[in-house]
Amino acid sequence: MKLGVLWQYLGCAAVYYPKLAKVTGGVTAAILFWHIFERQSQLCNTDEWVKINVDEVEEKTGLNSTEQRLARKKLLERSLLKERLVTDDNTVEYWADIDALEAQWEGFCQSDSRVSSDNEAKVEAIPANNGDSTKTTAGDASYILGIHIKNDKFFPTQRQPIAVKVTDDYRFNGPWESPEQFEEFQRALLTYFNKHGVTNPTAWVFKIVDGLTKGLISPFWDEFVSGLPLGSTQNPLFIKNEDYNQYRVPWQSAEQFQSFQRALLEYAKTEGFENPSGWVYKIVANIRKGEVSPFWDEFIRGIPLGESQKIKRDWEIEAGVPYPAFEEERIQYYVQKGEPLEQAVAKARAELRDPVLGKDLWEGFLRKCDRIADEAIKAKSLGITTPYLPPSFSDKPQVTKESVMQKLNAIAPQFSISSSSYNSLNNLTLEQQNVEEEESDTVVDVPSLASLQSAYKTAMGRTLVERQIAEHPEWGYGIIDGEVVDLFPF
Repeated sequence: MKLGVLWQYLGCAAVYYPKLAKVTGGVTAAILFWHIFERQSQLCNTDEWVKINVDEVEEKTGLNSTEQRLARKKLLERSLLKERLVTDDNTVEYWADIDALEAQWEGFCQSDSRVSSDNEAKVEAIPANNGDSTKTTAGDASYILGIHIKNDKFFPTQRQPIAVKVTDDYRFNGPWESPEQFEEFQRALLTYFNKHGVTNPTAWVFKIVDGLTKGLISPFWDEFVSGLPLGSTQNPLFIKNEDYNQYRVPWQSAEQFQSFQRALLEYAKTEGFENPSGWVYKIVANIRKGEVSPFWDEFIRGIPLGESQKIKRDWEIEAGVPYPAFEEERIQYYVQKGEPLEQAVAKARAELRDPVLGKDLWEGFLRKCDRIADEAIKAKSLGITTPYLPPSFSDKPQVTKESVMQKLNAIAPQFSISSSSYNSLNNLTLEQQNVEEEESDTVVDVPSLASLQSAYKTAMGRTLVERQIAEHPEWGYGIIDGEVVDLFPF
C-alpha cells in the first residue's frame, strides 16, 4: 500500500497536551476531556450537556470502551467531569467543568514553579585543570559527582536520620531512693508474678516499672515501701485455679466457677447447641477479658439462664409463645401450598422466631383480622347470626404427646406402645409397669377386626397395625389391597 493511501485510511491526526495529562490524571483522561470540551464549545449554550455515544468517542479518539471507562473514572475523581445516563446503555451525557480545571491548573502551575526554582539552585564552582573556574548548575554537578538528585513532590528524597545523643548508662528514674532498693523491688515483683503463674513475668515487671517512671501510681510500690506483701491491699491480679489462671474474674471461688460452668453447659444442651463445651469456653473467655455477660448476672441473681434475655414480641402471649391463631394461620398457609404438616409447623415457627420477618407477618395478619372483623360486623347487621371466620380462629386444644397417646389407646388398647404410654400418663410406679409388661409378653388379647380396620385408616396407626399383624400371624389377619381382612373367616 502506498503512503498516500495509508494516510487516507488513517484519517485526521489527534494530539493531546502533556501538561493537561498531569492535571486530568493521564493521557486517556486528557484526550477524553479535550474531546468533550470541543463538543461542548460547539454548542449554542456551553452549559448544555453533551450527548456522546461510546462508539462515537472510539471513532473520534481511538479510545476503546475500557479506556473510556478508566478515563471517566479519573476525571470524576478530580471533579473535572459530570455524567448522567440516558435510556440507551451506550449513550451518556457529559459536562466538562472548566472552572474546576482552572483551579487545579493554577495549583499545578504553582507547584511546578516551586520545583523549577529548586532545580535552578547553583552549586560551588569546580576548578578546571588549566586553573580557570567555571560555574555549573545542580544538574551538571550531579553529573560530574555521579550523584542523582531526585525532585519528586510525591516521593521526596529520604535523608539520613539525625543522630540523637543518648546518655550513657541509662537508668530508670522513679520513686526509689537507691539502685539497691530498685533492684529489691524488681525481685519482689518477679517473685509475685512467678507465684501466681504469669506467662511472661519479666514483661509484667517492665510494665509496672515503666509506669512508675512516667509518674503513674502503683499499689505494688505502696505495698513494697509499707512492708506489706504484694497484692495484699488490692484485688488479686491473678486468681490461681486448679489448672489455669484467670484475669480479674468475677467469681469468688473455684466452686462457684464450676457451678457456673455446669449451669452454662446444661443451658447449652437444653437449647440444642452443636458444641456445648465450646460455647461455654467462649462465654468464660469473654468474661475473663472483662466483657459483661448477662449469663453471669442471671447466675448470681438465681434466675434461669437466658430468662432476662428473652424479649416479648407484639405477636407473642409471652416470650417465645406466639398467639395460637397467628401460628395456625402460618401453618395453614404452608399446608395449602402442599407442604407436609410437619414441615409446615417447622417453617411457620421459624418465621415467627425471626424478629424482622415476624413483625412484617404480624402487621399483615392484623390487617387481615381487621378486614375479617369488618365483614363479620356487616354480616351481623344483615341478620346473619354466625358470621364466617377462618379455621385458624377456631379454638383448638393443644396437641401434645399425652393427648395423642390417649387417642391411640382409645382406638387400640392392646398396642404395647399405647399401653406403656398410657400407663405413664396415670403415673404408675415402676413395679406396676414391669408387671404389666410381663403380662403383655405372656398373654396377648386378639384385637377385633373392626378396631384394626379403624386404626389402619390413620397414618400413624397404619404402621402399628402392619407391625402387629406381622408379629402375630396366629391372629389370622392380613392386609390385602390396602385393607385389613380376616384370612380365615370360617
